Amino acid sequence: MKKVLVSILGLSYSQTQNGAYAVVLAETKGKKRKLPIIVNANDAQAIALKLEGIKTQRPMTHDLFKSFVDAFNADLVEVYIYSVVEGLFYSKLIFNNGLDDIAVECSIGDALSLATLFQSPIYVAEFVMTSAGITMDDEIEVIEIEEQEDKPKKTSVEELETMLNRALSDEDYEVAAQLRDKINKMKQAVKK
Repeated sequence: MKKVLVSILGLSYSQTQNGAYAVVLAETKGKKRKLPIIVNANDAQAIALKLEGIKTQRPMTHDLFKSFVDAFNADLVEVYIYSVVEGLFYSKLIFNNGLDDIAVECSIGDALSLATLFQSPIYVAEFVMTSAGITMDDEIEVIEIEEQEDKPKKTSVEELETMLNRALSDEDYEVAAQLRDKINKMKQAVKK
């Protein structure tokens, strides 16, 4: 299965989910797709602290975990986001102890927090990027997406992508994720 290397592009407060944050992953090569992922406040704080290089007075949970891994002479080789089902992302931590690679299932928030702490690469399965990623360069015909007073409102993918670009530039990743989902639904409807 093809893996796509990504990096953390940004982090912002979620407008629609109270106490949640959106982490935006960006493809480092190729199509430059983006993948917004919702994480809880604790994971967002851990990610932000590591990205900014801020040290806390006392070790946080992720710091404790890193100390434990270091004590056993292991290393976090990569984080792999391998599936998405109904907006829920599945990820694995791939460790190496000098002899074997060991895969450990974990939440997406913990995976991204630990990737920043260990400075490990983050990979996403190609089909996850294709199904949940945001792409700007697809052309598609205009189709109906809403009805208003017996008149269907027509919006093209191009218009939605313009709105998506605006949301991304405003760092409104929650709206961007909703627009991405709407664009993907439109594309699937056209394929059928």
